[in-house]
Amino acid sequence: MRAMVLKAPGQPLQLTELPVPTPASAQVLIQVQTCGICRTDLHIVDGELTHPKLPLIPGHQIVGTIVGKGDQVERFQVGDRVGVPWLGHTCHHCRYCLTGRENLCDSARFTGYQIDGGYAEYTVAEESFCFPIPSGYPDLQAAPLLCAGLIGYRSLTMTGDAERLGLYGFGAAAHIIIQVARYQGRSVFAFTRAGDSQGQQFARELGAVWAGSSAELPPEPLDAAIIFAPVGALVPAALKAVAKGGVVVCAGIHMSDIPSFSYDLLWGERSLRSVANLTRRDGEEFLALAPKIPVHTQVQAFPLEEANTALNALRSGQIQGAAALVMEH
Repeated sequence: MRAMVLKAPGQPLQLTELPVPTPASAQVLIQVQTCGICRTDLHIVDGELTHPKLPLIPGHQIVGTIVGKGDQVERFQVGDRVGVPWLGHTCHHCRYCLTGRENLCDSARFTGYQIDGGYAEYTVAEESFCFPIPSGYPDLQAAPLLCAGLIGYRSLTMTGDAERLGLYGFGAAAHIIIQVARYQGRSVFAFTRAGDSQGQQFARELGAVWAGSSAELPPEPLDAAIIFAPVGALVPAALKAVAKGGVVVCAGIHMSDIPSFSYDLLWGERSLRSVANLTRRDGEEFLALAPKIPVHTQVQAFPLEEANTALNALRSGQIQGAAALVMEH
């Protein structure tokens, strides 16, 4: 099979011929149709997430067809279409796993980080960490649901019943979650890079009641804000924008250093919290909800061998919506 492989952080991925992997007893073998490109992939490739297995096949928003399985696999059959998310393995018996918080498991392993992912024509995954893909979604449109959608959904649930919601960074996750928030009757305020008039217009088209620069204050105080951009300076900016009792949720796995800020920005029972990974329950809930809204994803497709081009486009802010690699079998 062909795969795009990370040999060392900071270096471009290399197109490599590798053997098709063999599934273990509880794994399925998946012929990858498409794999979403995530900012987390950038953090891994750029060396900001520091403990990847090397060499590594990145990619954790995988949509494909099962073409083989181990002898203990019972949930899926050959021919089933499945999605593979970031969370790829947990211990099942620690205090976190036993209390519905498997996303915090100390023994967790992650697809496209410690487990080879979907920047390849085939991959293997534990059956218990795969999801059936809703039938109404073509492969390309389904891929961003598996991380941008899931992490965005988990972040959204942490805002409680907030009516006025700010989204900082209007990329793959925000363009999905604004649709969920509008479906729930919330008013969404979108914050983009300064001068990104195209991104602000995109947010308005998706239902934002206001869109502007992340350096601006919204026209009215927010009840909650989600920070999708990996920029620590946005934390005090978002705290300044939320009303008393509001929450600021940091949705990324990596963020630049948060600058110091005066206590008055946090006072008034404002809260600041992070989102770590996802649980399978998040996946089940969100993938059941998405078709009801229905969530529509805007995805720019790249062939497998252009993975570096796609990553560079994401890095420089040239992707509107989401991006994904498409395989040619």
